[in-house]
Amino acid sequence: MDRNSVSKQALQRLPSYLNYLNWAKRENIKNISSPTIANDLRLNEVQVRKDLAAISSTGGKPRLGYDVDTLIGDIKNFLGYDETDKAVLIGAGQLGRALLSYNGYADYGLEIVAAFDVNKDIIGKRFKGKPIYHVNKLYDICKKNNIHIGIITVSANEAQDVCDMLVECGILAIWNFAPSHLVVPDNILVQHENTAASLALLSIHLREKMDKDK
Repeated sequence: MDRNSVSKQALQRLPSYLNYLNWAKRENIKNISSPTIANDLRLNEVQVRKDLAAISSTGGKPRLGYDVDTLIGDIKNFLGYDETDKAVLIGAGQLGRALLSYNGYADYGLEIVAAFDVNKDIIGKRFKGKPIYHVNKLYDICKKNNIHIGIITVSANEAQDVCDMLVECGILAIWNFAPSHLVVPDNILVQHENTAASLALLSIHLREKMDKDK
């Protein structure tokens, strides 16, 4: 299947489908229809059917719908979750350690193999089983482990320097948690996680809701 034929919006919905299907599997649901998925996830039925048709190897059957196990496998295969991508994390402060504490990345094919920092109090130690190295070891670790994903959890004024280091190390995809715009070559993918922007949207929505209720 051609990943380029699936829109960015559809790609962003696929993890939601996967979470829902994993729940269905835990509930011993063997088959499920696209209308049921659409209704439970509050999505458009035509949209759901189109999304799943683009990635499913079998499609839904009349009156039965999709085989849950098969559809889970199709989504994982399409997203590459059945293959483990190794990543490094730069910035082992509070946010970095919170990410290191999360055990669910394996479900999405991601393994953080090491963290990096400049704080001598934590360098050489392990957190949740992950070693913490000085940033001057970054290049060697990335090349040795063939790592292509970097996670940035440093301050905004340090983010671009860290980004440049990751690019030099051969990183092709960056997950950026720093509130900073990053300048990268055209072949590098950057996914920004802007908590300030998300909080602003929540605040505006809450204010509008409260104004309507007055």
